[in-house]
Amino acid sequence: MERNIFKYIWHHSRADQIAILILVLVSMPFYFMSLDIPKSIVNKGIQGQGFVGVGSTQSFMAFDLPFGETLFGEKVTLFSGFDLEQQGLLLALSFTFLALVLINGLFKFVINTQKGRLGERMLRRLRYELSDRILRFPVLQIRRVKQAEMATMIKDEVEPLGGFIGDAFVTPAFLGGQAITALVFIIVQSAWLGLIAAAIVLVQAVLIPRLRRRILILGRERQLTARQLAGRIGELVDGAVEIQANDTSNWERSDITARLGRIFKIRYEIYQRKFFVKFLNNLLAQFTPFIFYAGGGLLALQGQLDIGALVAVIAAYKDLPGPVKELIDWDQRRADVQIKYDQVIEQFQPPVLIDPDAQSIDNDPGPPLTGEIVMQGVVLVDESDFKLLESVSFTCEANQHVAVVGPSGSGKEQVALLLAGLIAPSNGSVKIDGREVTEMPSAVTGRRLAYVGQETYHFPLSVRENLVYGLKHVPIILPDYEGKAAHDHAREIAEDKRAGNPTFDANADWIDYQSAGVDGPADMTELLIEVLKLVELEEDTYRFGLTGTVDPVENPDVSQAILTAREALLALLEEGGHDDLVVRFSTQDYNGNASLAENILFGTPTQDSFGNEALASNPLFLSVLDEAGLTRDLEKMGLSIAKTMVEIFADLPAGHPFFDQFSFISDDDLPDFRSLVSKGESAGLDALSKEDLRRLLGLPLEYVEARHRLGLIDQGMEQRLLAARRSFADRLEAENPGAVEFYRGDTYNAAASLQDNILFGRVAYGKAQAEEIVGQAITKVLDDLGLRQTVMEIGLNYYVGVGGKRLNAVQRQKLGLARAILKQPDILIVNEALSVMDGATQDRLLERVLDHRSQQGVMWTLQRPSKAEDFQRLVVLRGGRVMEQGSYEELDQPGTVFSELKAAE
Repeated sequence: MERNIFKYIWHHSRADQIAILILVLVSMPFYFMSLDIPKSIVNKGIQGQGFVGVGSTQSFMAFDLPFGETLFGEKVTLFSGFDLEQQGLLLALSFTFLALVLINGLFKFVINTQKGRLGERMLRRLRYELSDRILRFPVLQIRRVKQAEMATMIKDEVEPLGGFIGDAFVTPAFLGGQAITALVFIIVQSAWLGLIAAAIVLVQAVLIPRLRRRILILGRERQLTARQLAGRIGELVDGAVEIQANDTSNWERSDITARLGRIFKIRYEIYQRKFFVKFLNNLLAQFTPFIFYAGGGLLALQGQLDIGALVAVIAAYKDLPGPVKELIDWDQRRADVQIKYDQVIEQFQPPVLIDPDAQSIDNDPGPPLTGEIVMQGVVLVDESDFKLLESVSFTCEANQHVAVVGPSGSGKEQVALLLAGLIAPSNGSVKIDGREVTEMPSAVTGRRLAYVGQETYHFPLSVRENLVYGLKHVPIILPDYEGKAAHDHAREIAEDKRAGNPTFDANADWIDYQSAGVDGPADMTELLIEVLKLVELEEDTYRFGLTGTVDPVENPDVSQAILTAREALLALLEEGGHDDLVVRFSTQDYNGNASLAENILFGTPTQDSFGNEALASNPLFLSVLDEAGLTRDLEKMGLSIAKTMVEIFADLPAGHPFFDQFSFISDDDLPDFRSLVSKGESAGLDALSKEDLRRLLGLPLEYVEARHRLGLIDQGMEQRLLAARRSFADRLEAENPGAVEFYRGDTYNAAASLQDNILFGRVAYGKAQAEEIVGQAITKVLDDLGLRQTVMEIGLNYYVGVGGKRLNAVQRQKLGLARAILKQPDILIVNEALSVMDGATQDRLLERVLDHRSQQGVMWTLQRPSKAEDFQRLVVLRGGRVMEQGSYEELDQPGTVFSELKAAE
């Protein structure tokens, strides 16, 4: 990237800059006229200069040909103007002044708008280029950077650049032009006053930037320390488990405190210096009017300067400090922005970047990779010059199943990365089908090869989107835009081009169905489920589906089938004598296996304000409780629950199972509730604050009589709560219909999960193996009705969370393996991807994958050498060298390195 920000800006926005500069140049004559006309207003319109008597007139708006007398020997009048008396001339001049103010304001508006748009367009370009560079970072470089720092730089640190880019050339031209115009005008009126103004401006222009240099240096230090703080905060998030497991939170607090202290010192010194410079600048700016009032007044008294000119000079100088100050500010911003630009560019200029041509969307993956895999004399050195691999050489067929075996640190991980084209060797060559892997474009390495590592990242999308992610290479099916949408899309494409962004359509269908072996979207879901079955993620996806929802309008057949399953489940449980394991919802009965809040709502919230955490603050809900006379009773119930919890947990350690059983209060909140209970019992509920009462009210809302068994809800309370349920339904229907989707026995609840719709109730607490028996019954019902596939399809829409954190480690690795298999690559590279699983699961998945890819290549770095028996060829590494290679039978002999590794397993 260009190191100088001005060259970068000029290179990418030359045409726009020139257009705005022309506009600035055109605006200067109008600005000069706006400075000159006040003199005519005072001298002619008010003092009457040029009017010889009553009724005399002067010409207004007369216009002579410039240099006409020089060219033709006499004055050439192009327009003789209008003859006006003094009063008319005053009004005409005043309205002309107003028109010039409007014209100059319009110029400023257009110029500022244009440069603002230019700045945002260039900021968009810069952010894209930086993001594009991250996509071109080699894997080893990616491992060295901190994602929090990179995100901060692209999001925050380049933000000031966007505001400056539009000002880079336009602002000095515009403000400088105004300042020069004002100075020229002052000099025309009085040379002495003009020279004084110029001298003070010169002092400001030289002295102030010098004083601000230290501020810029401090600003750079502040930026670096702030960025390091952002990286450190990111480490706290990523290392939260280790911090808590090792009780190092206080050490981390001390480190954060020290960093914040350094930032405080830097910022305090910046404030001191900045406001001193501001004080000095204001002093110089106010000194000049003193000279004008004193010196200009004396000149006016002596007749060397007329009053109109003096007024015009003072008015012109009034406008002069603004542009000069802004120019000085602009110069500081220029230096500051250049520093920020240098800092950012430095972080995005690694020694090696992936060639953009290698990632071009126009690259063709070409024919399948066949022939041999040849690694010859490969040396790999890390950034500290430590040799990870040394003279590694081996050969195998591209369609073979090859196991790479070795102890930890043997270099087998690096071999897998080299074969996948994710890192480049320091020396030697890696060839597949006669082609250097490092010279292959991403279209080949990303489609013909598939890599699964020990840690698989998943994007915050659904299971489906993460599965098909490996198939999104180029837009396959473009959207069909019509009417206004087509017009808007064309404008977006044009703006993309002007900002230097690619014109790829994110709304297109990017999935390469052909590579996956299907004809189109209709066949993809079935293939996804087959792949999930292959990696044993079928049951997990099925459970995800049970927690999912279905829109009955879009899927009427599914919703109707779920209602059928609801009745079938009831019949099946009755047939097995287990009908008491599910307590169904009834409009006439209180469900003791549901929470108090669920019993009043009697439905599933569709708005967050009616969710569990917000319900105790919901005005409508609280008014229903007030009308039913339940508020104070529930607050007393909350105090009773809090007292019981405090007594139960008083001597229990944090994390005790009782905290899960009685899920009202966490161990962190226990001290607060202990204090609240003490205050409530000694002074009464009326002495508690609104916030304390809200917290107490929230406790019984989560109370489940059958689960918690504190005997707080008798039959009388049940009837009062049922009355509140009816009142709540009436109020909600009138004031906020649709906020809660109520339970109805013959209707599908679109806001509830599939499982809740099938159960239409709650599993009974205290019944032996109730959840297991009910779960098996639901599965049987869905299988009998042919709905299992449907549930799995819904499970594909399950949101996996940021980084796949809603999945456990085994599920993440299985999903990563499924994504790689779905691509149907020529060579599947598995780099100890099953290490988080138990031995039996590893064995099953290994056998399944190898069987599935019986005719396609597999390169697998094994954690357990004994499993190498299933492979056609073995490569054994130790200490970064290939010790042996051959078939399992050849290497499983006494005295071989492989036999030693196998014996040590």
